[in-house]
Amino acid sequence: MIIRKMFKFENAHIVRGCSTIKCRSSLHGHSYRVELLFESNFLDNGQMVYDFGLMKQNIKDLVESFDHAVALWSGDDSSYVEDMKRHSDRWVELPVSPSAEQFSRVIFVMIDRLLSLTSSVNGEKEVKLYSVIVHEAKTGYAQCFEEDAYSKEMGDINLQQIVFSQAIKEGFNDVDLYEKLLNGERF
Repeated sequence: MIIRKMFKFENAHIVRGCSTIKCRSSLHGHSYRVELLFESNFLDNGQMVYDFGLMKQNIKDLVESFDHAVALWSGDDSSYVEDMKRHSDRWVELPVSPSAEQFSRVIFVMIDRLLSLTSSVNGEKEVKLYSVIVHEAKTGYAQCFEEDAYSKEMGDINLQQIVFSQAIKEGFNDVDLYEKLLNGERF
C-alpha cells in the first residue's frame, strides 16, 4: 500500500546551465509542493501504514527547511554564494544545482535517512520511502525514486555536503536534528 503526505515551501534559486536565460541568470522563486509517498505491505496497530501525525516534526522540519530560503549550489561562483549567505538569514547550500529534479533527490536522500533511523512507535513495519515528487509549478514536477536519489550519474548527494544556515537549524523542533541525521543517531 502507498500513502502520500504533502508539504509546501517558498524558495528562491538560480539554476546555472538552464536553457532559459531568466532561469540561469536571475534569482527567482517558486511555490513548491512536495509529495512524499511511503509504502509498506503491513499496517501498524492503528491499521495505518504510517501515522501522518508522526510526520509533523522531523520530516516536516526537513522539508520545510527550504521555506523562505535561498537554495545555493556549492559549485556556483563562490562570490555569489558568499554574498547570498551574507544577505540572507535562511539559506541551504547543496552539492547539486537546485533544480526541481535535484530538490526531489536531495529531499529523498534526507527523508530516506531519517526514516531508516526512526524507531517504530506503534507497530510500523517495513515502511519505505517510495518516491518524492517536487512540484515547481502547477504544470510541472519532478519525481524521484530510490535509484534516482542515489544515482552517481545525476550527481552525488552526500548529506555531509548539505549545509543549513544557523537560522534554519534553530527553527528545527529538535535543534540537533541534522547532526543526529549525519551521525546516524536513532529517533
